[in-house]
Amino acid sequence: MQDNMKQIEVPSIQWFPGHMAKTRRLISENLKLVDMVLEITDARIPMSSRNPQLDTWISTKPRIIMLNKSDQADGNMTKKWLEYYKAKGIPAIACDCKSGNGTAKFMPLLKEVLAELLDRREQKGMAGRMTRIMVVGIPNVGKSSFINIMAATKKTKVEDRPGVTVRKQWVSLTKDIELLDMPGVLWPKFEDKLVGERLAFTGAVKDDILDIELLAARLTAYLAESYPERLIERYKIEIDENLSGYELLEAIGRKRGMLIPGGEVNLERAAITLLDEYRGGKLGKITFEAPPAITTPVQTKPVEEMPVEELSAE
Repeated sequence: MQDNMKQIEVPSIQWFPGHMAKTRRLISENLKLVDMVLEITDARIPMSSRNPQLDTWISTKPRIIMLNKSDQADGNMTKKWLEYYKAKGIPAIACDCKSGNGTAKFMPLLKEVLAELLDRREQKGMAGRMTRIMVVGIPNVGKSSFINIMAATKKTKVEDRPGVTVRKQWVSLTKDIELLDMPGVLWPKFEDKLVGERLAFTGAVKDDILDIELLAARLTAYLAESYPERLIERYKIEIDENLSGYELLEAIGRKRGMLIPGGEVNLERAAITLLDEYRGGKLGKITFEAPPAITTPVQTKPVEEMPVEELSAE
């Protein structure tokens, strides 16, 4: 089936609204106000949902990576991703921010990551000083859902579409912890077309700029290669390695009776149905990428105390 994926050209997908350029500036300008960065990613596409520019912007600032939407991801692959980050020396947890599964791990990990900073503050008689955390991630990755469930409020707007949060906002988590919610930000150009494709699969890019039939054909081919049992169980079709993604999509549409006059399959309708059912979880738990080979662990520098005057510069 790998050959059949190659038969269908990978779509070139780019989506960089004007407010995202502003978000890049906001992140850089506000990093000095926070003690740590929480980077929320999508457990289904852990690498493609990480903005490659964040490493440069954040630099040595302490960081936790959260694999959100783990309830929709392949559990075995999520475990491998957590092992990968552990080997790299990067604190990481997996959770689902809508249901709350796994979010209880965040506070203990936060205290562990900032233990040295908190100890220094206590020694200086500054225990209880506000700890501030910047929450970053691509659009539709679940930042607002995480903040809402942790703060037990509805202070941030939550919708299942990209581009909802368009400005920064502070949210109190406890009497001494504040979260800075930043708008979702992509990057100006996806060097790897597969990155844009995977972002489109999961809904991080607006559908109205996409070739839905091409995207669905690519998704069908991937599922037939990596999770064929899901297509067989859901759509009652036969998987043949000689069939292309378009042919499999046509088989799905025909099985569902999505025909137009003349007996041809309405591919657009079949494509919309497939994407909707995948994103709605009806095709099961699916992950689109495996972690890369482990290299030299990242060395995290000590947390530097922030000057008092910087904290008042909101």
